[in-house]
Amino acid sequence: MLGRLTLLGVVTLSLAACRAQPVGPVAILKVRGFGEIRIELLDKLAPHHVANFTSLANAHFYDGTTFHRVIPKFMIQGGDPNSKDADPKNDGFGGPGYFIAPEFSDTPHLPGVLSMARQSEPDTAGSQFFLMTSGSESWRSQLDGQYTVFGRVLAGQDVVDHISNAPRDAQDRPLENVVVESVTIQPAAP
Repeated sequence: MLGRLTLLGVVTLSLAACRAQPVGPVAILKVRGFGEIRIELLDKLAPHHVANFTSLANAHFYDGTTFHRVIPKFMIQGGDPNSKDADPKNDGFGGPGYFIAPEFSDTPHLPGVLSMARQSEPDTAGSQFFLMTSGSESWRSQLDGQYTVFGRVLAGQDVVDHISNAPRDAQDRPLENVVVESVTIQPAAP
């Protein structure tokens, strides 16, 4: 049985490293009542994590999951298949049934970074991910080099920030489900 997953490496690129045009594939997350988040997947930085995320998205694994943990000025966490059921007590414990090895880098966890959540051990990432919010810079020292960064927000950072401010309970679970309607992948530009 998985223990409660904590944040897996959500990666944020420095402003100097940001590109106007995405080079990698783009994930489009449609979030019910909030809008759309477009994320460039950094397949050169973390190829196994991007391949895993893409495979799960293409299998509709993420459709209907929720952002089950939200913390303003820090992050929003999703990707747990347990969050599809009516029992909020099991949220944060689910995954795809396997783990993938970490792909740590020196990419900092700045706002807009997509990173993989994991248990306390580094090689326990599976499907859960997190997105860094605006104002999250103070969390970098706890995340950098410890979680796998594998994407960056291209558009929709305002959606990420809005979700992080949803009313929540003492365990940082939104009081009303924040549902990921779908995750689709656009291939990398030729």
